[in-house]
Amino acid sequence: MQATRMTDRAGAGGDIAVESATTGVAWPAILGGAFAAAALSLVLLALGSGFGLASVSPWSNSGASLTTFTLMAAVWLIIVQWLSSGVGGYLTGRLRTKWAGLHTHEVFFRDTANGFLSWAVATVVVVAFVASAAGSAVSGATHVAAGAVSGATQGATQAAAQSSGNIADPSAYLIDSLFRTDRPNPNASSQETRAETTRILARGIRNGDVPAADKTYLAQLVAARTGISQQDAEKRVDDVIAQAKAAETQARQAADAARKAGSYFSIFTGVSMLIGAFIASAAAAYGGRLRDDHA
Repeated sequence: MQATRMTDRAGAGGDIAVESATTGVAWPAILGGAFAAAALSLVLLALGSGFGLASVSPWSNSGASLTTFTLMAAVWLIIVQWLSSGVGGYLTGRLRTKWAGLHTHEVFFRDTANGFLSWAVATVVVVAFVASAAGSAVSGATHVAAGAVSGATQGATQAAAQSSGNIADPSAYLIDSLFRTDRPNPNASSQETRAETTRILARGIRNGDVPAADKTYLAQLVAARTGISQQDAEKRVDDVIAQAKAAETQARQAADAARKAGSYFSIFTGVSMLIGAFIASAAAAYGGRLRDDHA
């Protein structure tokens, strides 16, 4: 029989109120179910990571697409939450001490609450473990990569600064326009010509299109450097600008696809966690009822 104690206050009609001496939160059962759920979640996440890496490929037109991979990950997250939360909640309900002298509604509420707490503890443990593992992996990889390429990066940075200047500086384009001439010098430094051309194309693509005056000037530069006619140079400039626009569009589409995939993944993660909370609560209530019926 569960221990009880009497309070010092009298209820309506002079009856003495009796209240339980123990809390309704069964922490030993909650922690046991939580660690079981966390362990099963890590096992299933490891399996899912293996299947996911096996389904993708760095080669074009090979392996699962980003949309397919996101859908597969979402389904697997739901499966992980369903199984791990169900096992953790059921163990929480079966392992708690039998509550005597309580109404069945109160027992159901306590079992449901304990199942939810078990899910919450397991979720915190799994998130902390995954975040720690991911942080360690990223930190180690960054340290190794930084040590391996530090010298090359410094050399490349200095070379880029000397040859092309600061492309991101908007004043560089304006300064270039101050010294333009209708007859570009064919003996000008190749690095200077390429740097100016890069700044013109970068500004034009960033703003949506290269102005007609810039196209004409680029054609003059090409004609002066290559010896081809102005008409052929203009055609070559138009072709390069079209290719640059196509590459920019493709990059934006890839970024937008990644944004959508990340958004869907976050939504599916939240939905799977809500499902896990419900499953853990229901499984704890079911396990608690079996515990009371067979104890």
